[in-house]
Amino acid sequence: MDAVDPAADPAPDRTADRALGHAADRTFDRAADRAFDRAPDRAGGRTPFGPRVRVASAPVSFGVYDAESASIAPDDMLATMRAAGYAGTDSGPVGYLGTGAELADRLARHGLALAGGWVDLRYGDARGFAEDLAGLEAALDVFAGVPVDDPRFAPRPTLACPADPARFARPGAPVDRALQLAPDVWPGFAARVREAAARCRDRGLEPVFHHHLGTDVETEEEVERLLDLADVSLCLDTGHLWLAGGDPVAAIARWSGRIRQVHVKDASRDTLARVRAAGGDLWDAVRGGVFPPLGGGDLDLDAVVGALARTGYEGWVVVEQDVPATGPDLGRVAADQVANRERLARAGLVGGPPTAPSAPRGRG
Repeated sequence: MDAVDPAADPAPDRTADRALGHAADRTFDRAADRAFDRAPDRAGGRTPFGPRVRVASAPVSFGVYDAESASIAPDDMLATMRAAGYAGTDSGPVGYLGTGAELADRLARHGLALAGGWVDLRYGDARGFAEDLAGLEAALDVFAGVPVDDPRFAPRPTLACPADPARFARPGAPVDRALQLAPDVWPGFAARVREAAARCRDRGLEPVFHHHLGTDVETEEEVERLLDLADVSLCLDTGHLWLAGGDPVAAIARWSGRIRQVHVKDASRDTLARVRAAGGDLWDAVRGGVFPPLGGGDLDLDAVVGALARTGYEGWVVVEQDVPATGPDLGRVAADQVANRERLARAGLVGGPPTAPSAPRGRG
């Protein structure tokens, strides 16, 4: 889950295990090497993807949803990602990893690239949208300032809606149709999405729109409506689509021409149903394990990877496993990052390896 909750979890204890990142070998952990070595030989080569796909991790997998209350320091988190074999990271809350030269230097030290970052705007509210544009421009300043070695892997501004409190309280399928956008709201909503996308493109960045539980764009039907009305690329999130009643494999085939980023996330419909039956909201679902490690939920990962291969997908694949913001078990988190990377490799998606860490750039 990204930064969409109307009321954030209580701030976690900043004394969480700082040894986590320091224990990571920045020359690339042997567990990651084993994942690459065990990747299946497919389509006449090691995988059908090769250098056209890179795999990133995300701060949400460490319980980081707010920069001020993060339970792990940025360098510790990035070192753990690097050790697990990831080539990049999502930004998490803008500013958590730094901005400008600080961000570029931090990524370079860890041999990681920036895959993109979440920016939500109130598309259904003209006045609110206008107020939110300053935040979009600030995020674009951050993303545009990061060095990029291949335009396919430039940071994707991840456009999304903020939480709708009523939908956040009853996330996923079945969706109460009374809470969905009214037909007469959609034209203005889509026009504002187009404006946000144009602002990103004016900065040389291709945005993607992220459908998400608890927001105005949650179901396959809502994604279809948005794609019909707005010239915007899509961030397909397998876990959020599955819990909203969708089929990620079919969606990859149907929307392949619009997908410019993929978030791979496992999910459990049974867990969500239990949380909803108990009156829980999306945060309760996250705490209840609705997004388990890859292989622990309902997602047919092999079929997802196969669909991406068949459709010729290229770009970032971001592995996410949302964990609670308060008191995450950072040792378990680190182990899950390795396991998720290995599971993805066994499914046939290896992607380009991390780059070599580098010294910080000179300040002049």
